[in-house]
Amino acid sequence: MGTIETIRHADPAFGAQTDPQNRRGFIGRLVFVLRSVAKQIDRMLERRRGRLALMEMTDDQLKDIGISRCDAHREGIRSFWE
Repeated sequence: MGTIETIRHADPAFGAQTDPQNRRGFIGRLVFVLRSVAKQIDRMLERRRGRLALMEMTDDQLKDIGISRCDAHREGIRSFWE
């Protein structure tokens, strides 16, 4: 009889308490997702800073790296998520 009660109480449909092990798993996954989102935002902002730096370069600097003023401007006006 003890086994049946254990199975019945382990089922969330019957009002069992949340398993602490499962809760730690959820928190771990949540932390992983939040870190991934933060890294993605950091990469997008770094890309934006690089594009803005291209627009601030002089013609001689752009010529040194092989980019025309038009290409630098085209790259600089792109959205940060692209």
